[in-house]
Amino acid sequence: MKTQETSELHQFFIQQLMDVYNAEQQLIEALPTIAEAATSTELRRAFENHLEETNMHARRLEKAFEFMNEPLSSQKCQAMQGLIEEGEEIIDDTEDDTLVRDCALIVAAQKVEHYEIASYGSLRTLAEILGYMEVATLLQTTLDEEYAADDKLTSIATGYINQGAEEEG
Repeated sequence: MKTQETSELHQFFIQQLMDVYNAEQQLIEALPTIAEAATSTELRRAFENHLEETNMHARRLEKAFEFMNEPLSSQKCQAMQGLIEEGEEIIDDTEDDTLVRDCALIVAAQKVEHYEIASYGSLRTLAEILGYMEVATLLQTTLDEEYAADDKLTSIATGYINQGAEEEG
């Protein structure tokens, strides 16, 4: 008979936690460059604030592994690697100090946020199914912050960036 810790669902859950942990680690490395590339002070601050939150997201995942008595490790998140590479291409392909660049950075950042929202929402549900309620709570807290970050980016974009980018031509 399989125990919860050896079930395929449990192993899949752990694998996905390792994946999202690596995604957060990649973001911690990438966000300073993205923030520096932003033209708008408000957007730069949003990226800098999200870097602080991302560090907290990683610490929450570390706690999740502790709660489950699982060794902390990470697994290369190919999806996040691709999203970050896309962001780097945007920086290379857009002109410095333009709202067009900011508009493009917001699009790239929202793709990241939506990936994280999907990941954390699914992982929270799996944690509940597996009976890891403390882990589910940690994941929900992070999910709420990811939604808030996405909303902040939308607010910045619709506030003036997108219109300003259009006016830049």
